[in-house]
Amino acid sequence: MKKILIYSIVLFTVFVFVSCEDDPVSTTTTPSNLIDDEFPEAKQEVMETFGAIAQSIKDGDMDKLISYHAYGPKFTEFKDGLPRNGGVDNEAYERQLFGSVTEVVAFNANDLQIAVYGDVANLTFHSDFQLKFGEDLVVVNNQITLLFVKTDDGWKLVHEHHSPLN
Repeated sequence: MKKILIYSIVLFTVFVFVSCEDDPVSTTTTPSNLIDDEFPEAKQEVMETFGAIAQSIKDGDMDKLISYHAYGPKFTEFKDGLPRNGGVDNEAYERQLFGSVTEVVAFNANDLQIAVYGDVANLTFHSDFQLKFGEDLVVVNNQITLLFVKTDDGWKLVHEHHSPLN
């Protein structure tokens, strides 16, 4: 009986060790990797996505602009010191605002920085946007943060924050 018990314990132990998989987070993406690594390919993809967002605004293509957002219950936006809003309000605002632009005079993102953390990217910049609405020129100088998440369809916006630049 003792031999059967020992044999069973040994078999159980071998089974546990053989069936265990390495934790992919601890072996491939440790927190220090996420913080310290530059992820140059992902950074370039985010920059290209940001450029495509800017181009959709210049082209007046609101459907294309909206396609770069991951609207859903987790989407959030802060702007102009107002309470947080979600995807429905953001989409309506962006369609109304950017859909009314008659000319993009300047669309500069000064002091642009992209920080990639695996499948999440934080893009920050100071806007120098000069947009015409008919004959009226509006200058937008804000601090802007755009939070992207990598999806099967590319990098998508999940959070926007716009604050006046003093």
